Amino acid sequence: MTMQITPEILQKLQNIVGTTFVFTDDETRNQYGHDETEDYVFPPSVVVKPASAQEISEIIKVANEYKIPVVPIGGRTGLSGGALSIHQGIGLSTDRLNKIIEIDEKNLQVITEPAVITQVLQDTVLEKSLFYPVDPSSRGSCFIGGNVAENAGGARAVKYGVTKDYVLNLEVVLPTGEIIWTGANTLKNSTGYNLTQLMVGSEGTLGIITKIVLKLLPKNSHNVLMLVPFYKAEQACEAVSAIFRAGIVPSALEFMERDAIDWAIKFIEGVNVDIKPEIQAHLLIEVDGNYPEILMLEAEKIMTVVEGFQIDEILFADTEDQKNALWRMRRGVAEAVKSNSVYKEEDTVVPRYELPTLLKGIKEIGDKYGFKSVCYGHAGDGNLHVNIIKADMTDDNWKTEVPKGIREIFELTVALKGTLSGEHGIGYVQKNFMDIAFSTLQLQLMKNIKQVFDPNNILNPGKIFPDNI
Repeated sequence: MTMQITPEILQKLQNIVGTTFVFTDDETRNQYGHDETEDYVFPPSVVVKPASAQEISEIIKVANEYKIPVVPIGGRTGLSGGALSIHQGIGLSTDRLNKIIEIDEKNLQVITEPAVITQVLQDTVLEKSLFYPVDPSSRGSCFIGGNVAENAGGARAVKYGVTKDYVLNLEVVLPTGEIIWTGANTLKNSTGYNLTQLMVGSEGTLGIITKIVLKLLPKNSHNVLMLVPFYKAEQACEAVSAIFRAGIVPSALEFMERDAIDWAIKFIEGVNVDIKPEIQAHLLIEVDGNYPEILMLEAEKIMTVVEGFQIDEILFADTEDQKNALWRMRRGVAEAVKSNSVYKEEDTVVPRYELPTLLKGIKEIGDKYGFKSVCYGHAGDGNLHVNIIKADMTDDNWKTEVPKGIREIFELTVALKGTLSGEHGIGYVQKNFMDIAFSTLQLQLMKNIKQVFDPNNILNPGKIFPDNI
């Protein structure tokens, strides 16, 4: 593939989008050369900011002509390196595709461009008494297009599902330059292969998303939020399955180890939670709906379940300010961990009943390889984020021992009928662990799909697939 952008290629790109939206300066290239994946920086050779599907189509045609790699770049909040330009080439920023096109109140749908920030979309439809439930921790900065590309989840996925459950139709520029719609704006569709769902979670390797049709829900009027402190972290994990077996489906059920909360409280202003020294973990539990009396009954049932474990006093958030403070604490954990130490974040997911076994195994693997981990995540989904902390590890052990430990964590996860990623994707950093979850045949089938869509392998190359496949 062509790694250098010649004056001739640069001129063609400028002819398509205008000179104002083509950038070759180091500052812009570095800005668009990283996301939130560890400390990786892979600047593209050039950053291009198109404003329409047609302009993207023309850029892709140039890229095919010269065999230039193209990496779609959204809000740069990803945690798997999916937006890194590891082969340089064209960094195709979607920044200018940032409009909410239509809110269809009659059909409870919204049509949006990909660079709309997820929280902006949520707040805008809420003004119409509509609800878009998918809310990753980075919702205040991530793009809805990136959510689709990674099949993002978030805290409320336990009740409402993940991004794929809301995507009805997509406008996509294919890696060969054609522009297609993948489906229909209907709630049911059994017409041929499901190209829409194939695109969801494809991490920018099969096409560039330019319009998104999302299903919406009517908004709920009420919620109850509680923070439950556990003296034993594994018991907090055990309580997760017990809550569901008692017949309650919370709208959110989040697990946080002690260090995660301690670091978040120090990192985020306005969050004050008194925690006894013996407490090892917390569950943040929310129920929502339209009838307060039913929510209180559900909360009481949850209390009955968790009181069967070793817990301290349950904190109920009585006001909106208290609820917002607790959610800021939970959503700020990742940034708090990052501010404390060099780290690697893994995105394990298992059937929720296996969470205690997974947590125990992670700690044992850490002891074996000499690293500390801080765990938190969407426990209601069995989705545990494992932050491996460098702390005082030597650089040599960080480079040689930690990857062995990560492989063992993934092997344990798959042995428990789980998989490598619940919501962050595979991207660049997890691709060489894919052999744990898939056979050579399965990986080859996936790669064959990529070949059909992208015969010149120009779109986000070097992602998802192991180096040896």
